[in-house]
This record gives sequence, structure tokens and C-alpha cells, in this order.
Amino acid sequence: MKLSITVDPSRLSLTREESTYLAIRTTQGGRTVYTTRIPLSELPVILTIPDPAKPDPDNRRVDPNHAKGFGNYLAENPGWVAPALLIRDTGGCRFEPISEDGTVGYLTVPWAIGGIGRLITIDGQHRVLGVHLEKKRITDEIARIDREAVRANEAKRQKLDEEREALILRLQRLKEEFIGVDIYVEVDGVRGQQMFVDVADNAKGISGAVRARFDTSRIANRTLTDIVAHPLFAGKIDIERDRMTLANRNLMGAKHVADITRSVIAGPGGRVNKKVESLTDNEVIESVRSFLDVISTAFTDLAAITEEDVDNYHPSLSEKRKNEPPAPPTKAMQLRESSLLGSVGMLRVLGGVYRNLKEDGVEDGDIQEFFKRLDRHMSAPVTEQSIWRTTAANEDFEPNASAPIMRQQNIVHLTKVITDWYKKAPAAI
Repeated sequence: MKLSITVDPSRLSLTREESTYLAIRTTQGGRTVYTTRIPLSELPVILTIPDPAKPDPDNRRVDPNHAKGFGNYLAENPGWVAPALLIRDTGGCRFEPISEDGTVGYLTVPWAIGGIGRLITIDGQHRVLGVHLEKKRITDEIARIDREAVRANEAKRQKLDEEREALILRLQRLKEEFIGVDIYVEVDGVRGQQMFVDVADNAKGISGAVRARFDTSRIANRTLTDIVAHPLFAGKIDIERDRMTLANRNLMGAKHVADITRSVIAGPGGRVNKKVESLTDNEVIESVRSFLDVISTAFTDLAAITEEDVDNYHPSLSEKRKNEPPAPPTKAMQLRESSLLGSVGMLRVLGGVYRNLKEDGVEDGDIQEFFKRLDRHMSAPVTEQSIWRTTAANEDFEPNASAPIMRQQNIVHLTKVITDWYKKAPAAI
């Protein structure tokens, strides 16, 4: 008896060392560029997985924590967004045009392992490693659940099944969601390395001030717009720069406002944990604005800034006009030269003191009176006879300093010292 078998070749997984995608062919800088989109899950297949212990000679050392952070970002944010990866083709790609003008076609790319003429990452190492780590984490978790399910009781098994289903959905997302890839054809290794340098040189990093304005994932940033409307801040916040030089007419940068917000709601050394993040935006705004009300009344110099004409802070005044003297300094500029209150570090400390006292049940009016007693001690630079050098605060100030030492442990320590003064103050206050 003869046995007849029909085999469907399309069902077989044959040996493969390349993948094919639909792509657009264009030109940039004299090079051919293929633009395509590929599933997230295939990034570690066609691109070499970066090894933090062995940097790629054509790229910089990869930061494993940053890569892991991208994987976590993908897992926790269904609305994730990321730019296209920049990749160099060393000669292994093949393009088959299908449009009449030859710009659209099938792009076949070699796999990172086994393929000939591998692709090299110019920009996107952390995204590649992040996706790989997330895939591995999910598959390892599924394997763990499968092992535990064998020994689990019915109730435990049901919970494990739910966890497994959630992990499978996450894995499916990596297969169904795509990321852009721009592949530059450059066979010359020296010119390829120059591409990496050119990309790094021309990339404009995002400042903390800009991040604070647009990163709404954190409550201290999300509430920024309402907080900077307070009279102390309104029209006096630099929305682009982080560093406050003597020539900057503003009081501080947007990042500094977010730092002060975190001090008020979580303490100067405290992380914004889930409990703090669970606060409503209105609760945070009300708390920070109450703090600003207190300090802008208690401290004479801050009261003067609150009442100052906002026109004095107009950016155009920062530029000296030809044949005209420079504009008079703003009170914020004078503050940085003559008062500890011109230091964001000191304002963070006061924010932490305010938070501590509020948690102890102290009313705003009493905190305001306490801060008033500190007002005359805010002159800078500090002298050897000041309370900042003759009390426990001594370890948090260098001689002749105009700000506390900005190390986290010093900011936390100084906050505790001043908080304790509310109940037992030095004779000087």
C-alpha cells in the first residue's frame, strides 16, 4: 500500500538569514537612503544587540540602565513614541524596485547573525537593546509562570493564567507595533564613522527646562503652567535654559520650578513615589502656590520681585543695544548676587521645610512668621559669624558661599536643621 502525502512548502520554516520589507529609496548627502518601518520585535534580529561590556568600535559604549529604561517605557506606555533609527548598510542590502520611478520597492536586509554585510547602528543602540531586554523579560516571566502553574492550587493557577495572558499581550504588541528605520548605504568604514560623529555633533540635546515644560508624565512638570502663573514667577521664568548666569534677567528656569515643586510635595531628597504621583494636579498646584504665597510675603527680597514690573524681564533687554547702555538689572539678578534666596538650592530647602512643618500640622501663618525670622539671615555671601556657619548648618555651607552645598545629602540635612529650628531656634533667630 502506497502512502500519498502532500506538503505545503509555505508552511515550512526554511533556513533564513535575511528579512524583506517594503521601503522607499531616496538620496541624502550623496548617499542612497532606504526608509522603512519594521516590527519592534525584529530590531534585535536584523541589528546587532549592543553589549555594554564590549562597545562596538563604530559606536559609543551603551548604557544598560538607559536601554532598560526604554524597554520599561514601551511596557508601561501604550502611547509610546520614538524617532527612527539611523542605520548604515555596509553592502549587504538588496533593493528591488516595484514602482515606475524606482523609489518604492522590496528591501532585503541581512540578519545580524548569519547574514552577510551586517547593518551597523549609527543612532538607536539603546532602543535595540531595550527591545531585546523587554522581549527576554517577558519570555522569562512566561517560563516562570509555566513552571509555577504545575505546582499551584486552583486559585493560584487562575491568577498565574491572568498574568500569563497579560504578558502574551505585551509580547504581541512588540510584534504588531512598528518603528521607523533609515538605512544609509555607506561601504567606506572611515566615512561611516564620520557619519556617527556628524549625527552626534548636530543633535541638539533637550534642556531640563524644555523637558519640564513638555514631559507631562511627571506631576511636577504637568502642573508647571499653573505654578509659574503665581505672581512671584509670572513673566520671570526662563523656559529654555537651566543655568542662571549673572546676566540672565529671569528669576530661574522652568526646570528649577519643577525642582521646587518636588521639594514641596516630596521633600528635597525624596523621590516622587506612587503616593505622591497619586495626588491630583489641583492638590499639587494648591500646595505649591501656598508655599509661594508664604515665602513671597515672609522674605523682603522675594516680595520686591513679586511686585516688580514684568516688563523689566523682557528677553530683548538682555541684548545691549548699539550706543545705548545696558538695561538696569532686574531684582532677580540683584538677588543672585546678594542673597541666599537667589539660589534654587535654598528655595528647595525652604520648600522641604514648608512640607515638613505642614505634615506636623503647622499653619501657613505660623510658617510665614518663622520664615520672617530667617529673612535677615539670608544675606550672601555668608560670613563666619552667620547662623549658617555657627550652627549645625555649618556642614552645608562653604566659607563665603552664596548658596548651600548642592549635594543631595547636604540639601536634605539643611532641610532637617531648619525644620528643627521651628521648635528650638538658635538665639540669633
